[in-house]
Amino acid sequence: MKFLIIASYPASILKFRGDLIAAIQQADFEIHIAAPDFDDYPEERDSLTSLGYVVHDIPMQRTGTNPAADAKTLLALYSLMREIKPDYMLAYTIKPVIYGSIAAKLAGVPHRFALITGLGYAFQGADGADYKKSNLQKLMHKLYSVALASTHKVFFQNPDDEALFKSMGILKSTAATKVVNGSGVDVSEYSLQPFPIADDKPLFKFLLIARLLGDKGVREYANAARLIKTKYPQAQFDLVGWIDDNPDAIEQQELDSWVNERLFTFWGKLSDVKPAIAASSVYVLPSYREGTPRTVLEAMAMGRPIITTDAPGCRETVINSYNGYLVPVKEVDELAAAMERFIVSPELISQMGKASRQLVEKKFDVHAVNRTMLNEMDIL
Repeated sequence: MKFLIIASYPASILKFRGDLIAAIQQADFEIHIAAPDFDDYPEERDSLTSLGYVVHDIPMQRTGTNPAADAKTLLALYSLMREIKPDYMLAYTIKPVIYGSIAAKLAGVPHRFALITGLGYAFQGADGADYKKSNLQKLMHKLYSVALASTHKVFFQNPDDEALFKSMGILKSTAATKVVNGSGVDVSEYSLQPFPIADDKPLFKFLLIARLLGDKGVREYANAARLIKTKYPQAQFDLVGWIDDNPDAIEQQELDSWVNERLFTFWGKLSDVKPAIAASSVYVLPSYREGTPRTVLEAMAMGRPIITTDAPGCRETVINSYNGYLVPVKEVDELAAAMERFIVSPELISQMGKASRQLVEKKFDVHAVNRTMLNEMDIL
């Protein structure tokens, strides 16, 4: 039996899907992985092949809607499936889901599944009462509708995304769907870390890890840092991330201005975020919408309290006033107020950090998430 995974970014495969792929392999499947640009990620390619997976490099532009390039992606995936004849196919992220699902239907793959890990730019503003689709969004929604109609089941990482797809008619109300608790995290790989201190006093050190996009709340984080540092100059802020090729990306000039203003220490892109989390006191993600944010789960697993938005995907990770605080999207003053609570009452850091660990163990264990997915695909 052969199982084909289709991804858009080689560096994400083992980090976000490694445990799931290993579980599928343990169910006696030959694993095939298709993604673009493996030549640019030789370490990832070598890691995958060393695990016994068969890697296929396919042409795919992660962003943009060049019809010729996208047609080339569809044709390459169709040809690959005709060649290797997979029994199962699972695609995640926008272009793999769209073109992988359509190609799998055309190629006659018997079992076809899609995983919606987040909505991104194609659905920006979709929750607003005055939402008006751009031409690009109309196109992406139509393509999603065609693609998902070709699958046997669609997995979502939060109930809001599932409801939105059905309310917008992208999925029929009767479509087979399943909500899982994000990608999960292997809590055994994360240990509770002591909080940073200086001169026997706690350091109030906030951290955000994200692609540097507007809808990740990076600007709100910078503006809240400015407010807090005016009142509490001892507070510190860290930022981990990189500027992505995305229409909503932060400009380099804007990032440089924040760094020059000394609003935060910029770590850049990290392959391992554990040192940054260990150096922090409180994890912050002011995102406008997520699937279920992996960085939040990692911070919870290391015993960090969370400040995030009361938005789809984010709200699932926090019980308000138990392991952190939920704040409204785009509300800088309320974001800063949540930060201030930890500064005024530092005992909350330890208290809520322990609660985060307990919650991630109970709700977001990766092995439980994977068992659910394998059961829903009739593999277990």
